[in-house]
Amino acid sequence: MARMKFLCDADRCIDCNACVTACKNENEVPWGLNRRRVVTINDGTPGERSVSMACMHCTDSPCAAVCPVSCIFSSDDGVVLHSKDLCIGCGYCFYACPFGAPQYPRIGDFGSRGKMDKCTFCAGGGGPEETGSIEEYRKYGANRLAEGKLPLCAEMCSTKSLLAGDGEIIAQIYKERVLKRGYGSGAWGWVTAYHEGISV
Repeated sequence: MARMKFLCDADRCIDCNACVTACKNENEVPWGLNRRRVVTINDGTPGERSVSMACMHCTDSPCAAVCPVSCIFSSDDGVVLHSKDLCIGCGYCFYACPFGAPQYPRIGDFGSRGKMDKCTFCAGGGGPEETGSIEEYRKYGANRLAEGKLPLCAEMCSTKSLLAGDGEIIAQIYKERVLKRGYGSGAWGWVTAYHEGISV
């Protein structure tokens, strides 16, 4: 069975934030929450890279390991889902996740967190709601996976840097890209762009 995964090719990401906007619009994510964000590493220096980050749907997810009420679980496709009915808003998953995926709406002034929200790989939710129902959409967002579609964030990526789908296929696509373009210094950059040192 396929295990669904995300992969962001940092050599292709142009920090356009189309993935962030697509996610917010498709799932009607409330103001103040971001299921997906673009992080820039080495901003303004040579070697700057942008990476689209969300829940990476880990095989052995640390958020599920620390949840005291077991509201986080993996589906048959390897998508890490959560039940908002069971969530108590303790925040343990937020501290355990290395990607900062779990988000909490600010409900009140004195630290009350509310129910956790995170990327669902556009696979709906983990509650008792019927697949594709209005109730499921209100709690968890779109269930594109049930319709045979990939997450909208990956589909809207103009440079195809954000890949989503079966982990083995994603790995093969990335491997082919690296073999085609090369890797390391000189694969992209001044020498490649301007053919420096090549007599024409």
